[in-house]
Amino acid sequence: MPLGQLLIESNVVDSAGIDEARQHQKVAGGTLVDSLLELDLVDAGELEAFLGQAPPEQDEIEGTGLGLQFLLGFITKAVYLTGLETVPDLSDYTKLSPVVVQEVLEDAKQKHLVDVLGLADTRRSIYRYALTDAGRRWASDAIEQCTYSGPAPVTLDVWQRQVLKQSIARDHASPESISASLSHLVLDPNIVRRIGPAVDSGRAILLYGEVGNGKSSIAEAVGNAYGQEIFIPYCVEIDGQIIKLFDAAVHHEVEPAPRQDPRWVRCQRPVVTTGGELTIEMLDLSFDTVTKTYEAPAHIKATGGVFILDDFGRQRVSPAELLNRWMIPLERRVDYLTLHTGKKLKVHFDELLVISTNTPPSQLIDGAGLRRIPYKMELRAPTTDDYAVIFRRTCEAHGLQAPDDVLRYLIEEFYPTTGLELSGAHPRFLLDHVFERCRYEDRALQIDLDHVFDAVHSLVVEERPPRPKALGAS
Repeated sequence: MPLGQLLIESNVVDSAGIDEARQHQKVAGGTLVDSLLELDLVDAGELEAFLGQAPPEQDEIEGTGLGLQFLLGFITKAVYLTGLETVPDLSDYTKLSPVVVQEVLEDAKQKHLVDVLGLADTRRSIYRYALTDAGRRWASDAIEQCTYSGPAPVTLDVWQRQVLKQSIARDHASPESISASLSHLVLDPNIVRRIGPAVDSGRAILLYGEVGNGKSSIAEAVGNAYGQEIFIPYCVEIDGQIIKLFDAAVHHEVEPAPRQDPRWVRCQRPVVTTGGELTIEMLDLSFDTVTKTYEAPAHIKATGGVFILDDFGRQRVSPAELLNRWMIPLERRVDYLTLHTGKKLKVHFDELLVISTNTPPSQLIDGAGLRRIPYKMELRAPTTDDYAVIFRRTCEAHGLQAPDDVLRYLIEEFYPTTGLELSGAHPRFLLDHVFERCRYEDRALQIDLDHVFDAVHSLVVEERPPRPKALGAS
């Protein structure tokens, strides 16, 4: 469902207003929301309140989007697998409201699936429930279909509506937020200036250049430029199938919103990184034949956030095949996933895709592919001044001062003699070697010319680095 249709159905704006905004968007660019606000077709406060609204808690079975038959199986399965007996405990476990759990148990009692054992808490009239023999058979049948038990799912349609409302294109990155997110890096000001509009657009970015010049660091840092929180469901239901979406490793929780549906988690926009291990198969749903549930692929878990494809060109699949897989998502902003039954699911592709590679793009991507990546930036080797700043910062992070003679040796002797190009990754590499030597020799951490000369041997192969003139002849 397009965002315009959602706004019309929710009575935020009428169809004529959406048509006018779309015509304006074709000329002015930007998002549909931008055009609606620029043309004053909708009240800014009302629109923001609608788009930023948390999924509300549902106190009726119909409001959950899940049918009574599904919920009967889900609740009896929870009782069977966990031994929980009361409405409050089952509500905490399934994230369904107590009213919904009570209603499901009442229906289960009428079907002779549960018995009431008595009061668990006389002060609050909380009753204990237990499965009957028929209830255990019902639960066993539900487990055979799917063993998943825990937070109840939301429907695919409801999740997709929420994706539209919290689109990454709505979360405008400002010059201040971009500068703050990249402040720990030493970068060419022109790169910082160009990164801002690219991140703000929410579209694809290609970062390329030699190893160690900040591509991966930039990609990981830009996620911090976004200020809005989003809502991620624990899992999604479609045709009785469960797709697990929430992943604590990438979805970092924040305080829930008031009266928020507990089946959703309020979190920061996710940043998900994949590298050389990525295959085409990993970009589709993963079906577990034992639990009979699906795990969402990494780029779907990144919905509403940043998906980083690091080391592009080193995957076990060809770059052309991998990029072809993303042609439709990049162009139409939708993706298609496949259930093991063969059914195709259409989902919104709403994320900032950042591709990082050490290989010249022309060797990996044809013209059609490059056209679909609107922002391309080369990260070049640092200047000698920038290299010195990086070296000093790295030392200061360990409470040390960078000796001037060490920097002079590296910049005036080591790099010119070996022909090795300056790299922003080298200071950390060298200091790691220095610190390992100090630890091995059971000495206090220190950095001097002798230690660095020893470390630079690991920066070059098949040749000897120049001995520092300050150390004299060996």
